[in-house]
Amino acid sequence: MSERYDIAIVGSGPAGLSAALNAKIRKKNFIIFGNKELSGKLTKAHEINNYLGFYRKSGKEIQEEFNNHLKEMDISITEERINTIYAMGDYFALMVNEKMYEATSVILATGVQYGKLFDGEERLLGKGVGYCATCDAPLYKDKIVTIIAYNKHEEEEANFIASIASKVYYIPMYIEEVEVDASIEIIKDTPLEIIGEDKVSKLKLNNSEIDTDGIFILRDSISPGQLVPGIILADNHIEVDRMMKTNIPGCFASGDVVGKPYQYIKSAGEGNIAGLSAASYVDSINKK
Repeated sequence: MSERYDIAIVGSGPAGLSAALNAKIRKKNFIIFGNKELSGKLTKAHEINNYLGFYRKSGKEIQEEFNNHLKEMDISITEERINTIYAMGDYFALMVNEKMYEATSVILATGVQYGKLFDGEERLLGKGVGYCATCDAPLYKDKIVTIIAYNKHEEEEANFIASIASKVYYIPMYIEEVEVDASIEIIKDTPLEIIGEDKVSKLKLNNSEIDTDGIFILRDSISPGQLVPGIILADNHIEVDRMMKTNIPGCFASGDVVGKPYQYIKSAGEGNIAGLSAASYVDSINKK
């Protein structure tokens, strides 16, 4: 049997990190999934004046303080992308393709989703559509792969899969200059629809169509409805109460994913509450 964590935190922005601090202080066995790299959204903030105690700081400076705090508390981030979370009754199963993590409680701090779903995306998920190129790379040995990337740091995933696949198409959805291996074909066009019956066969774009065996959509976050089946949403955000509880017992959410205003200090505060609520939930389960 795999190790069962008390708390699994999905997301490493201000909400997820704040939740992790509280899990650590409450001496809970937890894991936090996310990205060790600076959050693109945070680093682009030129000056932040509404975060108490951090006056006239850039987003990058605040992120560095976050990282220092994590180091001081001996908290490390697991760089894996969770595809689906299933409520199993007294625990949650967090799926990373064929790998699974177990946790008594879950905190969702995934931020807001950038980019709506493409036509055919949901229907062909797991049938050629995926969200983690490095996880699924072995399935595409000597096959044609298309990567739709929303962030420059995804170029590493493209380079990795290019060493396995026979052909890689790369579609950047960001404005920075693209720097990928010479073998990768860069397509600057807008994806519209993923086509296929039982599995992916084509990607239709605004000005062209490409034949492909697999499509990886590398967004900053997955929509909550896809991530956690059965979770209740309101206006595309997760519905929570003041204790950050969702409709699923043991599942909490915080930060931008639960709604506006999209402010760092609000996210950190909600992460704090979610961390405390999850710790209390775990204590109540352990007493039973």
